[in-house]
Amino acid sequence: MRKSLTGILTVLLLLLMSGQAYAAIHVVRPGETLWLISQQYGTTVAALAEANHIANANYIEAGQRLDIPGQSQPVGRQTVHTVSRGETLWLISQKYNTTVAAIAAENKIENNNIIRVGDKLVIPTEQEAAPVLAPRNFSDAELDLLARLVRAEAEGEPYRGQVAVAASVLNRVDDPRYPNTLSGVINQVSNGFYQYSPVLDGRINRSANDSARRAVQDALNGEDPSLGATGFYNPAKTTNQWVRQQPVTVTIANHVFFR
Repeated sequence: MRKSLTGILTVLLLLLMSGQAYAAIHVVRPGETLWLISQQYGTTVAALAEANHIANANYIEAGQRLDIPGQSQPVGRQTVHTVSRGETLWLISQKYNTTVAAIAAENKIENNNIIRVGDKLVIPTEQEAAPVLAPRNFSDAELDLLARLVRAEAEGEPYRGQVAVAASVLNRVDDPRYPNTLSGVINQVSNGFYQYSPVLDGRINRSANDSARRAVQDALNGEDPSLGATGFYNPAKTTNQWVRQQPVTVTIANHVFFR
């Protein structure tokens, strides 16, 4: 009996080491079919359909998560992370040297970056992931400037929208297309146009309120309801055609966020 049990454990260990004991998770992309996915993972349409309880003519939708039977990692070294208690998207992004926006986009996360214990997240491949960013070290004066901008731009917006505004400014600091300091981003004038109207009309000189300060802190802690946006606008208040042509990441109340 002991010898038999040892043999079983040995087989299980070999399976674990060979990567055949667990199922991988595949997020369906637009245009994919079960047949295409089965070819990618070296399995069959029937096995995929059975593993995922698909009975309706093998119908699948973009964004749907499929269990891949018999593999621990998909072809192409795609990584799947199972969310543990206390983890946030920001903590997970730091673990894998990527960004909150990249993970959110890969997993179609739009609801305020909410994740739950047990969720399986596909981590973008090295080709898809953004470069590792240097730690952010801002002075108290810079953070006060950002909080004043958040109040001026988003006072009256839901708190989620205020955090998104703060995050979008931080994203712009990290983007090589823009200045690499908070004050440089906020005070930037490009082709004669102020990037933020409160700098032009003086509203940024008003003191920040508690809500704006908290929003800045949450953004610094990794919350990004803007989903990686580097700008935003109110459609009712702008006629700027350039911003209207940029890729939209999310709309929160009166603000459209873009990258």
